[in-house]
Amino acid sequence: MSIQSHPQSRESFYLSLLVAFHIVVVIASNYLVQLPIDLFGFHSTWGAFSFPFIFLATDLTVRLIGKSQARHVITRAMIPALIASYVVSVLFHEGQFNGFGSLGEFNTFVFRIAFASFAAYVLGQLLDVQVFDRMRRSYVQWWVAPAAASVAGQAFDTAAFFSIAFWRSSNPFMAANWIEIALVDYVIKLLVSLLLFVPMYGIALNAIVRMMKRGTALPSAA
Repeated sequence: MSIQSHPQSRESFYLSLLVAFHIVVVIASNYLVQLPIDLFGFHSTWGAFSFPFIFLATDLTVRLIGKSQARHVITRAMIPALIASYVVSVLFHEGQFNGFGSLGEFNTFVFRIAFASFAAYVLGQLLDVQVFDRMRRSYVQWWVAPAAASVAGQAFDTAAFFSIAFWRSSNPFMAANWIEIALVDYVIKLLVSLLLFVPMYGIALNAIVRMMKRGTALPSAA
């Protein structure tokens, strides 16, 4: 069962929610990637724990609505996410509020992060959509598609983001450590996705399908 069997107004509502969700996660991740952490002696950022939410949403979108609509969500979200990410990241650069006056001066470092996120988001999500759609048509097991899409999509996303954002960066720490941070970031994203978000995908999918079936059964019973 898919959302495609529901009225157009409801489908538009679901799509709008997904677009808003994508934008919020991209904004949060662009802010959190500025906050480094040490995990077992390795450098990483808090953004590694937030961005996998997008892959969960994208995979559910492909499964419930279809590949073309998932691409439509990505297209609608990418420009607002770029603009909002830059504004929020400038206002809260390095984890502290810098005042609205900070928006009056163009921040090259933050814009580079926002643009890297934009490029990585579009490329990574499009690959995720393609891999997920291919896998779900080829394998009966429900977990194969989200797992394969996470492995491929997040690898591409992580490589694109860190290379664009921090290669020869003006931030000495990130310029010196971005390859290590990218590798650790990818491992964390993969573990979070496979151990947490793939099971969450299965739970969310079953819950949504049950809710949709209940919604279609009520009018006929009335």
